[in-house]
Amino acid sequence: MSATIDTATLADLEARYPAAIRPRFGRQALYVLGIVLAVLYGFYCWWFFSIGVVLNKASSDIAGAYLADWISWEARPDIEIAPDGAMHVEYPRFSPLGQHPAPDWVVTEKAMMERTVGAEEGGTTVVAKKNANSFMVPGAKGTSAGGPAESAPDKPATSSFGFLTPGAKGTSVGDAPSSDAGMAPETTKEEIVTRAVVTMGSAGSLEILPDHVTARRGEEIFRVDLGPGRKVTPVGALPDWAIQKYAGEKVVVYYGFDGRAEIDYDGVKVRRRFLGWENFVFDTNSPFWGKSASEVFQMIVSGDRIEPDRSNLSLAINNILYNAEWQHLDVWTKLLQTIVMAFVGTLFAGIVAFPLAFIAARNITRNRLFNQITKRFFDFQRSVDMLIWALFFTRAFGPGPLAGISAIFFTDTGTLGKLYSEALENIDDRQREGVKSVGAASILVQRFGVLPQVLPVFLSQALYFWESNTRSATIIGAVGAGGIGLKLWEAMRTNQDWENVAYMVILILAVVYIFDTISNALRSRLVHGSDR
Repeated sequence: MSATIDTATLADLEARYPAAIRPRFGRQALYVLGIVLAVLYGFYCWWFFSIGVVLNKASSDIAGAYLADWISWEARPDIEIAPDGAMHVEYPRFSPLGQHPAPDWVVTEKAMMERTVGAEEGGTTVVAKKNANSFMVPGAKGTSAGGPAESAPDKPATSSFGFLTPGAKGTSVGDAPSSDAGMAPETTKEEIVTRAVVTMGSAGSLEILPDHVTARRGEEIFRVDLGPGRKVTPVGALPDWAIQKYAGEKVVVYYGFDGRAEIDYDGVKVRRRFLGWENFVFDTNSPFWGKSASEVFQMIVSGDRIEPDRSNLSLAINNILYNAEWQHLDVWTKLLQTIVMAFVGTLFAGIVAFPLAFIAARNITRNRLFNQITKRFFDFQRSVDMLIWALFFTRAFGPGPLAGISAIFFTDTGTLGKLYSEALENIDDRQREGVKSVGAASILVQRFGVLPQVLPVFLSQALYFWESNTRSATIIGAVGAGGIGLKLWEAMRTNQDWENVAYMVILILAVVYIFDTISNALRSRLVHGSDR
């Protein structure tokens, strides 16, 4: 059933309630002015922070590479090409493929080759190997390519160490014969790689020969000639998945998520990417590394003991916990430190803030001086950010969990004290007056007239801060206050271990989710009662 308002009634209502029926022009203008000011402020921020310039300079490729590093890993074989055409496949010293890598996606053809060491080319001695202790630029004066030169009365002494640039005075190679100049050329036979094929997943492949490289991606194929001299020359136009910034310099070919390769005159650097986290369970030094799950299970259950003084199960657990690449035990220990920091700091803050809140509440303690002193103390503690307190206590106590606990304690004492005192000032005085009317002592008035009203609120707020401080403890840990935050910062600083960063971030998210769920459930029971 609908009701209608006649014109007389509407006029009567408009006369009695003009602000409700017909808003004033000033209020409408105020809304419009607020919107205009917000838009102008947005333009100001866009100009002041140069947001347009930042967005223009931003590189989505770099962001994509970092994101890929969170969920994948790279193998980095380098195919080196010597001036005489000999090729060698090299891997980093700490390769995730182990100490003697032989991946099936790198196929090589080998042959024996005679190589000459110490041959004269235009009066200059050619040496096959560089000095391992030299920082010299090849061909710089005053350095010896084959080793340290012997001092002579009419020649300045030379050293195998140097930071000299080509053409610098006081050096000997190039202008004066080296100590090996009188040595006869030596010919040796060596097994070298004559051809290498690198499969870049389903995206394509690289065929590497001493004088050229053929890159394939999908149906597209193009060739890059190496030489003559130190030049890299693509044959034909470059496809859109290859880049050469300057003529004659290296060519970079991209294979999407599967990786990329840098083709230069002296070799090819391959960056092959794989989905997942490498060596997450066992590192390359473990006897269980490279084994399937069934093989590891068989070794643990029925295999011969690898170490006589411990079982294979104990050895496997030890290898997992002390995995050199992932450091599981250390990460979990630091995560536990973070949880303890958040819990202990919040607990102490709640204990200290509880009695101080009664002093700060004007309706509980009717002394304006005590009220103001306590409230200003709360303001001082919470006005200084937790991160600043962490820096201060790190200097005072040194790096470690104690600094983090102290930072959380100081910050939360001020915040919880303010919240508790405001809750006390908003209680219903009738309940307190009822207890007082029966002649109860002051402490009993607070116990039975005040606490039942505010205790659920106090506990709810403390639980919320405990859950929030689990996240905050991670941040303050990055400045030296201990916990997983410091570990996370160390992994980020290397700019290489992003998979370790992802691992710790996932652990932190899991812990925050668990504590958030627990905190929400407890707060719901405290505020709404046990029937909810």
